[in-house]
Amino acid sequence: MIKLFVGLGNPGAEYEDTRHNAGFWWTDALARELNVSLVPDKSYFASGKSVGALAKFFKIAPQEILVAHDELDVVPGQAKLKFGGSHAGHNGLRDIHAQLGTGDYWRLRIGIGHPGVKAEVIHWVLKKPMAEQRDLIQESIVRSVKAAPLLIEGDMEKAMVQIHTSKPPRPKPPRPEGV
Repeated sequence: MIKLFVGLGNPGAEYEDTRHNAGFWWTDALARELNVSLVPDKSYFASGKSVGALAKFFKIAPQEILVAHDELDVVPGQAKLKFGGSHAGHNGLRDIHAQLGTGDYWRLRIGIGHPGVKAEVIHWVLKKPMAEQRDLIQESIVRSVKAAPLLIEGDMEKAMVQIHTSKPPRPKPPRPEGV
């Protein structure tokens, strides 16, 4: 049963449309789906400290937390639900690990793809995706948000099936000969 949904990203207008904010995009979509308004509250910081503070205040166990975040190792258009694991170098997850004292919480890994070269990763995540990639990311967000009732109920297996099931990519029309 998920009691706390967290979306990772960087605050500020300059980061709003970057790949790194896929977690924010997801929580915004979830809020729209649930017809609720998100209101910033500076008393809860803007980092893993906020997750730790909210979990402590509301007595939420780590296994009742879902963190939505961008994932380099998943292609755009796919999202993957998993429990536990390492932070894999993701600074937001690293901070949450430190605040909770464990990595035993749920993660919704929203695929943003990998640039192909490790040295380009920081530039990649802090850059806006191309329109086609943004559309694919949005499709995975819409599909995974539809699993929210299952996540809230704690039916993680059914949620996982729904989140992991994606439509095959649309085929591109054939190019005319001689072009």
